[in-house]
Amino acid sequence: MPPSEAPAAPACLQFHQDARGVVTLTLNRPAAFNALSEALLSALQEALKQVATDTAARVVVLAANGRAFCAGHDLKEMRAAPSVTYCQRLFEQCSQVMLALQQLPVPVIARVHGMATAAGCQLVAMCDLAVASEDARFAVSGVNLGLFCSTPSVALSRNLSRKAAFEMLVTGDFISAEQALVKGLVNRVVPPEALDSAVAALVDSICAKPRAALALGKALFYRQAELGITAAYADAAQTMACNMMDASALEGVQAFIDKRPPSWP
Repeated sequence: MPPSEAPAAPACLQFHQDARGVVTLTLNRPAAFNALSEALLSALQEALKQVATDTAARVVVLAANGRAFCAGHDLKEMRAAPSVTYCQRLFEQCSQVMLALQQLPVPVIARVHGMATAAGCQLVAMCDLAVASEDARFAVSGVNLGLFCSTPSVALSRNLSRKAAFEMLVTGDFISAEQALVKGLVNRVVPPEALDSAVAALVDSICAKPRAALALGKALFYRQAELGITAAYADAAQTMACNMMDASALEGVQAFIDKRPPSWP
């Protein structure tokens, strides 16, 4: 008889897409608190590339297995190869993953439980929406180790007020889910047993809207935020004019005039 083979290691990222086009990406390194190893970052990159070209995709839910959402970078892996070249490559890869979340043509919802620290907190900030369990905690705690969370600061400073973001960055202190809600890091905080239903409610609302309008709107939302106000209004006006000529918008407006539900193409 052939020798028995060792069971394959579980995938560090689980990918599931339902019939509606709801894609769930689940971080699956529970024993390591879902730390972002090179393998996990690469898996996220590939999954996001797949979603970006999938016209059937409608929304992405970023979730995690185990007791934590994500503890940031895998410090053991980083410490094993401490060179500037290695760190530059690692943080560039991480930045590409973060940007890919924002550049997707569909909304991304973070489903957060447990702790989200450093690059894990950055992941939450880079998602378009976030729903947190009451037990969730957030920190950019690298400064406690002598490592200022520079790349997370980019995302954090675009979600929170400057002073709130800076306080988190220079103290490394945890904030609660309720504090994260007040500061603007998450959209909703719910009891642990209601986390899935709260995420589902957002998913249902998004899936009820035309994909084309959401894709145009998401791209414009982030693009205009980096512009001066005059350029932002010019971009927004042009985007809205193009959106108005889309079949979904024409049907939606006509349905409103006819006082009937829209029949999206």
